[in-house]
Amino acid sequence: MNLYEQQESNRRRTWLIMAIFIVFLAFLGFGFDYYYLGYDPWLPPHDRSFPSPFPFPLATVASFCLACYWSAWGLYGGDQAVLSSASAVRVYPGTPDPKKQQLLNVVEEMSIAGGMPLPQVYLIADTDPNAFATGRDPQHASVTVTQGLLDKLNREELQGVIGHEMSHVRNLDIRLMTVVAALVGAVVLLSDWALRAMRSGAGRGSSRGSRKGGAGALVLILWLLTLLLAPILARLLAMAVSREREYLADASGAELTRNPAALASALKKIEMDVAPTVSIKSGTAHLCIADPMGRKIGLREGFWADLFGTHPPMHLRISKLMQMAYQASPAGPQSEPRA
Repeated sequence: MNLYEQQESNRRRTWLIMAIFIVFLAFLGFGFDYYYLGYDPWLPPHDRSFPSPFPFPLATVASFCLACYWSAWGLYGGDQAVLSSASAVRVYPGTPDPKKQQLLNVVEEMSIAGGMPLPQVYLIADTDPNAFATGRDPQHASVTVTQGLLDKLNREELQGVIGHEMSHVRNLDIRLMTVVAALVGAVVLLSDWALRAMRSGAGRGSSRGSRKGGAGALVLILWLLTLLLAPILARLLAMAVSREREYLADASGAELTRNPAALASALKKIEMDVAPTVSIKSGTAHLCIADPMGRKIGLREGFWADLFGTHPPMHLRISKLMQMAYQASPAGPQSEPRA
């Protein structure tokens, strides 16, 4: 898949995820109409056990409008919410700190190498080395690193990490992953609220459900299953979105820097620092270059690791980068002098 195909794929997936979120929230509102307000499209009004004072599904319409607004906010304002949640502080040109100025210089170099606009640069005061990019497109992108990354990497390694993050920007991964981060948080919050409301009104809902059969009972069951499984499925979606893009960003970042060994060395240092990145929340973990939670599942391979890990195993990423460095090196076997 080339760059343009990757960008188009990310655009399609972003709109698909937003559409799924809108349908989910509308269904959540419909369940509220059915479960609490007595709205039932399968029965005539005079047969309703708890007649609703509204002649139409009010909560469904309200939820649909809220979902549209929340999706638009995730696309256009989700990046600022991510930066705010991580307590990221912008780094401005002319800073007297030499490490911060080096960071700005490296970001500018990678922007030129990738033919992209210069993104805003942010710093998180966390000792664990990590980094992420966010935004809706290259014209509205931000690159964020932790203080630990600046302190523990040399310039070439820092360049490798920034190249990785700028590849996420160039591939439009940031649009998809930022929207997912915003909507996953919304799904978890709304599902928790609906479950609390359901428990507080369980008697009334159970009475209605026991007197209904067929389509009404099926909708009620599906609604309850949606409430229970939505947070898990949303987080699994966020993890899958991250895993499948890390290998591509590693390769694209190595292409920008022409130095895959530098990124491999940076990933080794990041992996050796086992402390979690406490400033970055679990809902935005899939944005980072390495799992900020420090979960052991990320060290394993297999079905369960692929299902619950936000990132592919670091040793596999390092191995692929070293293979790229070996193939690109003039000191490889093909260039050795013959005996």
